[in-house]
Amino acid sequence: MTGLERVAAEVMGCERCPRLRAHCREIARVKRRAYRDEEYWGKPVPGFGDPEARLVILGLAPGAHGANRTGRMFTGDRSGEFLFRALHETGFASQAESIDREDGLQLTDCYITASARCAPPDNKPTPEEVRACRSYLEEEFALLGRTQVVVALGKLAFDNYCALKKEPARGFAHGAGRQVGEHWLLASYHPSQQNTQTGRLTAEMLRCVFEQARERFT
Repeated sequence: MTGLERVAAEVMGCERCPRLRAHCREIARVKRRAYRDEEYWGKPVPGFGDPEARLVILGLAPGAHGANRTGRMFTGDRSGEFLFRALHETGFASQAESIDREDGLQLTDCYITASARCAPPDNKPTPEEVRACRSYLEEEFALLGRTQVVVALGKLAFDNYCALKKEPARGFAHGAGRQVGEHWLLASYHPSQQNTQTGRLTAEMLRCVFEQARERFT
């Protein structure tokens, strides 16, 4: 078992946040009508991707009927459709869509993780719940030894990375970047439907963020 596989196993067995665990199990029990014949994952969701990645993408949390259903970050929902299309267009993903964790998607030079590993009610984990997950993120970064750029999807992810590095959370703006700790931190609006359907985040805007990330590689 590799170090990242060990962390993934720890994440999947985590019971640190009773509110989140109860919510995930209830969503997995009730299900959405469109997925009523599927077996939901319903557990904390580990990160995934290339262990030699120079790019780490830090999201918010699993979607209730996305990753909480499929068991893989950003897989099976609209946010993931938007994200993986941009990653495919910029050479980080082998395909432009992600339906389930057995769909053959491969990430190259890219690893995806999240600030909270359980789907939270209303997509809002509490600060305490984010802190409870932070040690897993710390372990992942320690094992991802080639990381150069971190793309934070949304302000919560941006703030959480800064907290991990014990630096002030300042300067969040789409496409803005600065050195935080040993990595270049690049901010992006989250590819949630709230942002993509209103035009706050366009496909071109997200693609440009990953092009910027690649330009920072040495």
